[in-house]
Amino acid sequence: MEKIKWSGTILSIQPRTNVWRYRCDNRTHSHSGYNIFLDGVADGEAKPFSVAISEKQQQAVGFRIGDEASGTGWTKKYPEWEYADYYRAGALKRIKTNDESVDETKAPPWIDDMPDMETYEERGCRVLSKACWKGKCFKCKWSTMANVTIEYDWGVKQKWRFESFCYGPKSCKYYKRGADPMIPYKGDGSTPDSHGGFDEIFTENRGLDD
Repeated sequence: MEKIKWSGTILSIQPRTNVWRYRCDNRTHSHSGYNIFLDGVADGEAKPFSVAISEKQQQAVGFRIGDEASGTGWTKKYPEWEYADYYRAGALKRIKTNDESVDETKAPPWIDDMPDMETYEERGCRVLSKACWKGKCFKCKWSTMANVTIEYDWGVKQKWRFESFCYGPKSCKYYKRGADPMIPYKGDGSTPDSHGGFDEIFTENRGLDD
């Protein structure tokens, strides 16, 4: 682990979601802040990168897409656990503010003010294809690339990977679920994620356009 300095222009801000999976009948979600994606310089190297920040940090600074920002961060001790390139961010500063107003009539993608963690918890999410996450959904505040822990051998061994999800309105024209994620378990091979059944359960408190 090494503490580094970074700066750049914010390309996207997304919830930092943690998912726990066990076979095909369990999927739980929790949230621990935000991942901000930037194009700039980190540890002296020009490149695109991402930084994990807390909910309190985002509420205090109020980063928006297009802002120029700087700060510090630590390299990952466990790269398989954390999608963001750097975490434990500090010394956060907005160097230049993006003063352009957001025209919500042009959404999706939704790029206005970031919701708090409670809002994401209440809305629930659906599996989102990685192609959508990388493309038209990348800037959207409702998309996320989650840190996923798989209970591979109960109480003995876990596996880790990253999966994309969407917290946005069910009516979004860009949304595409993609293939059912397969959940491996020792001795039983792999089982699919329920063919969208969990998605319906997790978002059942919302209407089509909520």
